[in-house]
Amino acid sequence: MASAASLYEVLGIAASASRHEIKAAYRKLARSCHPDAVSMNQKEMSANEFIKIHAAYSTLSDPNKRANYDTDLFRHRLSFKSSSMVAAASGFGSRNRNWETDQCW
Repeated sequence: MASAASLYEVLGIAASASRHEIKAAYRKLARSCHPDAVSMNQKEMSANEFIKIHAAYSTLSDPNKRANYDTDLFRHRLSFKSSSMVAAASGFGSRNRNWETDQCW
C-alpha cells in the first residue's frame, strides 16, 4: 500500500473510476515503470514504484478490497477533518488572541 498518497493518486485516477479505467491506468504505468523496461541506473527506483503501482491495482481492482479501502479512507479523512474543526472551534492556531495569553509569565 502507498503510505503518503492514496491508491487513487498512485494510479492517477479519480475515486469514481471504473474497473476498466483502473486497469487501463495500471497497464500504462506498469509499462513505463516495470524494472525490465527501464535503464540499469533506474531499476531500484523503478522497482519500488512498480510495487506501489501493483499494490494499488491489486486493491482497487478487487471490489471487496476496494470497498474496504474506500471505507477506511473515508474514515481517515473524516477523522482528520473533525480534529481540525475541533482545533479551529477551540481557537487553536487562530490569530484572535487574548492579552493574557500573550504575556510572558
